[in-house]
Amino acid sequence: MISHIFANLFHILFVSSLFLYIGINRTKTPIYILNLLKYLGIIIILYHSYQAYNKIIINKSAWINFFHIFVVGPLLVIIGINELDTSRKYFEFLLMLGIASLGYHTYYLTYNIKNKILR
Repeated sequence: MISHIFANLFHILFVSSLFLYIGINRTKTPIYILNLLKYLGIIIILYHSYQAYNKIIINKSAWINFFHIFVVGPLLVIIGINELDTSRKYFEFLLMLGIASLGYHTYYLTYNIKNKILR
């Protein structure tokens, strides 16, 4: 339960902020940040592949892991490889993911605090 709270906070403070920053600034984003995205994307794909495998073995849903494997990770790799030549649509998609991540994780953070910690 506490690990869910830390995951929500990590996504709110780091992931959403990074996605919003890059999605808003697009090609004005420093090149080293865009370059780091490809490595971050690869790490996300590998980590969530491992997590999905472990969940499938115990017959649990791995939908969020698949989302990271097939959407988030590849998007970061595409932006990281193309850097300043990245098409606007990829930056817009990253911006949408940042907004969605912020809303999703804020909702579940407040839900977990209200229903699990305070009871």
